[in-house]
Amino acid sequence: MSKISKLFKGGGSASKGRGGPSPQEALARLRETEEMLSKKQEYLETRIERELAVARQHGTKNKRAALQALKRKKRYEKQLNQIDGTLSTIEFQREALENSHTNTEVLKNMGYAAQAMKKVHENMDLNKIDDLMQDITEQQDVAQEISDAISNRATFGDEFDEDELLAELEELEQEELNKGMRDVRLPSVPSTSLPSRPGKMPACHFTFLMIKPCSSTRKRAEDEDEMKKLAAWAS
Repeated sequence: MSKISKLFKGGGSASKGRGGPSPQEALARLRETEEMLSKKQEYLETRIERELAVARQHGTKNKRAALQALKRKKRYEKQLNQIDGTLSTIEFQREALENSHTNTEVLKNMGYAAQAMKKVHENMDLNKIDDLMQDITEQQDVAQEISDAISNRATFGDEFDEDELLAELEELEQEELNKGMRDVRLPSVPSTSLPSRPGKMPACHFTFLMIKPCSSTRKRAEDEDEMKKLAAWAS
């Protein structure tokens, strides 16, 4: 019985009791087969070189021995070609099995993930989630309104109309101006008659006329200064 037959026969008996080999076991068997066939290739290549050397050695001196060597070489070459085809088939099967095993593991892990997601979502209610998101949105709006209210400039004392205040200020200025005009005293008319012709004015009359107008002018200047100070303070 060949090694390949023993290999697959042993694999069949082992897998029969367990309901089929696992992907790892099958891949291990395929790699063992590839290794065995590779060694067989090396052996055949060596035999081919040897038979070729024998054929050259005998040549035309011993045609029978040379032809027998060439015939054996041809058989070895045929076996070598068969092994090359077998290795290609096994390699293709091994790659397909590896891909299938990978896909199986991927699907298995995806199934685990789906079960985990299902378990996580068991206690979740979509209606409760909608209510929660609505509450979050409302609280965000409230927080934004509070932030806007805090950031606005304080307007304490700005509830008065500025035009009314200016009008009141003008009335106050006018009252002060009128009061200043009432305090101005005009010089009294002298009781003595003026001279009929130009001449030297008496000293007393000159002194009287000079003192009174000077006092009134100083008073008016002081009133104007007071009004300017008041206007500056009000503005």
